[in-house]
Amino acid sequence: MRRPLGPRPLAAREPVPLPDDATRFLLVVPEQHARFAAVELSRDFVEEEVLDGGYGLCTYVFAWDPEREPIRSLSRYLGAYGDLRMRPDLTTVTPIEDGVYAIVCDVEWPDGEPVRAAPRQVLTDELHALEELGFVPSVGIEHEVTFLDGEEPLTGHGVDYAVGGTERLRPLLADLRTKLAPLAVESARAECHPGQYEIVLRHRDALAACDDAMLQQLIIRDTAAEHGVTASYLAAPEAGQGNSCHVHLSLSPPAPEAFLAGVLREARALTAIWAPTWNSYVRLRTAPFSPRSVRWGTDDRTAAVRLVGHGATGTRNSCDGNAQLARRERATRAGRRAEFRFAGADAQPHLVVAALLAAGRAGIEDGLTLPPEGEEVATLCITPWEALAALEECKVLGAELLEQQTALLRAEIDAGCDAVTDWQRRRGALRA
Repeated sequence: MRRPLGPRPLAAREPVPLPDDATRFLLVVPEQHARFAAVELSRDFVEEEVLDGGYGLCTYVFAWDPEREPIRSLSRYLGAYGDLRMRPDLTTVTPIEDGVYAIVCDVEWPDGEPVRAAPRQVLTDELHALEELGFVPSVGIEHEVTFLDGEEPLTGHGVDYAVGGTERLRPLLADLRTKLAPLAVESARAECHPGQYEIVLRHRDALAACDDAMLQQLIIRDTAAEHGVTASYLAAPEAGQGNSCHVHLSLSPPAPEAFLAGVLREARALTAIWAPTWNSYVRLRTAPFSPRSVRWGTDDRTAAVRLVGHGATGTRNSCDGNAQLARRERATRAGRRAEFRFAGADAQPHLVVAALLAAGRAGIEDGLTLPPEGEEVATLCITPWEALAALEECKVLGAELLEQQTALLRAEIDAGCDAVTDWQRRRGALRA
């Protein structure tokens, strides 16, 4: 079951037969905290009941906080705690372990209405809107993860691009090579912080890219547990460190410069999507290469948006107007892509990509002009309070999603303010 690569319209996504060796299926639904809500079912039951009739999932999945406590303001998803209906997407069948396959599901209300705040539905709706404008995206997602033995990273220091120094990781990585093979991994390498590793998936259609990024995390976490270690996608494992979710995105036909201009315009308002947790803001405030400054650059890893691709460099250091025009033209040519570096590893991939597409689409519809290369047009919010205020003014997210994300960030702020941390205890001891 080779993953189709490159851009693919929604209508071209083709289901695959259920594998002959499958005895159990794990139905998984991406939820707002970058996790799956899941139920395991037998093959017979899936074939006899679920493929036609779907399967139940409690409504509160889309109204819970990270600790699965309900957020009361999201009343539509609470009430009687009834069932939504999962609908398996048979284009997503993926082996998880011997005889067990995952299938990613869409979710609908009992009357058949899609759950508009479900991350996968948010992205699907945005893809439909973009296709109506004549564009189909291709997406590649790279995630950074930290491997820990208890609280100790599996490497004692940064091992960026290293081979030596990764010995404790090798048995785990050997298993991951086999288990991640169905997802079409492009590259894997040691990263710059202790215990940190980066795994990059090849470009594919946007929905598959986000589904597969989450399936990859599921497989990595499970495999790490089998080795007695933890795979952490915390955005800031420590102050001064960052785990990111970088999104490489291109459009077919090539995107006009207004798309990138739209993303730059909306980036600050969408900070809560890039940075959904209290810890996210430690990354934005302290991590090297943090994308606080909203600007674009050609093959520039210090920029929040890095334009890359064959022939994407060459006149960057020239200051004349013709060179600036040439740089803008390069941003629109085939073979180019933009690497959006906003999101932390704790962000929800479907929502991150949907937000990028919504912002870019708004830029196209408004006919925006791309600002000069290197010019800072905004800064991302550096506290959750700033992000909440900016989110409440956001114009590119749907009303139901905006209500959900606002409630989630308020709950995150409340939880952070209610917690007693080691930092507070240490500071308090200094006053003794």
